Amino acid sequence: MKYIAIKMLIGDTAKYIGILVGLTFASLLITQQSAIFVGIMSRTYGFLRDTGLPDIWVMDEKVQFIDDIKPMQDTDLYRVRSVEGIMWAVPLYKGLIRARMDSGNFQTCNVIGIDDSTLIGGPPKMLEGSLVDLRIADAVIINAVGAKDKLARVLPDGTKIPMKVGDRMELNDHRAVVVGICDVTRTFQSQPVVYMTYTRATTFAPQERKLLSFICVKAKPGEDLQIVCNRIAEKTGLAARTTEQFKDVTVEYFMKFTGIPINFGMSVILGFIVGTAIAGQTFYSFTLDNLRFFGTFKAMGATNKLLLSMIILQSLIVGTIGYGLGVGIASLFGLLTKKTELSFLMPWQLMLFSAAAIILICGGSALVSIHKVIKLEPAIVFKS
Repeated sequence: MKYIAIKMLIGDTAKYIGILVGLTFASLLITQQSAIFVGIMSRTYGFLRDTGLPDIWVMDEKVQFIDDIKPMQDTDLYRVRSVEGIMWAVPLYKGLIRARMDSGNFQTCNVIGIDDSTLIGGPPKMLEGSLVDLRIADAVIINAVGAKDKLARVLPDGTKIPMKVGDRMELNDHRAVVVGICDVTRTFQSQPVVYMTYTRATTFAPQERKLLSFICVKAKPGEDLQIVCNRIAEKTGLAARTTEQFKDVTVEYFMKFTGIPINFGMSVILGFIVGTAIAGQTFYSFTLDNLRFFGTFKAMGATNKLLLSMIILQSLIVGTIGYGLGVGIASLFGLLTKKTELSFLMPWQLMLFSAAAIILICGGSALVSIHKVIKLEPAIVFKS
């Protein structure tokens, strides 16, 4: 009977293709839009992922997410270092500084100032130059995307010449020399990323009474990170979060105070509704067209349980193929856009989410069809 069920399914080519198209479209839209949403959310904490050495981030207690900078006093660094259980603590500056290009145009840059002596907090991957070159006078390191795009020199004909090692620019009226090109994770901000030493960053930045953005902390081996965070908060009055906690706080802020979840959620819901409408209606129509065959099987002694297993098998076949095609196309889309500004991240949990959505669509379609078959009278096969 399984073979007959499969023959019935693929025998009506038009409806078979229609069901597959509906499920494929639903799987594609649900997977693609969800992957873009996950990618955007992961970009919000991209800087934390790039700065891998610290276990704990210390900040002003009012900071809501990674780019919500509320400077602290430099003396807070020494207070944190005195807390029990800390191996080291280094300062980090993060802020926006305006750069003046050769053309006279201005470009806002995301400036990261790392510890002068240890260079902790530097870029995760150097493409050209060396991190230690930051100790050279006026030295800065820029990210590859910024060098090729917004920091590039534009010729009169529109051709862009990427900024390279040895080029100069002005940062808040201070001379800066590019000594390296790095590769960093694209972040929620689109500005070029410029690395320099902490002292140089606080010199280049507009003068304020407080300039210390974060304190990066490494706990001693064997120490419980949450206990160390509690000690820091109790002794200094500052907020101390583990890297994972800081990621969660950042994502929670964007989920709560931006329209991103609603926009992508609507796309996912639309994909689910369209897939349900196309696949469900086509599958139900397919069942109606084959009622005479189900009636014949009943007249020959087939039980409802056997007929239901045939419908479920047909639903599983089209669901599996449609899901595979949709996820495959979405994966190909992500591969083709890997080097672009479009964010795309498809973890295994997302594939399970997409599979669950397709199961719901197929399950709903099968339930409607099953109800019709259960009420079917075998005598229908004798009607003209």
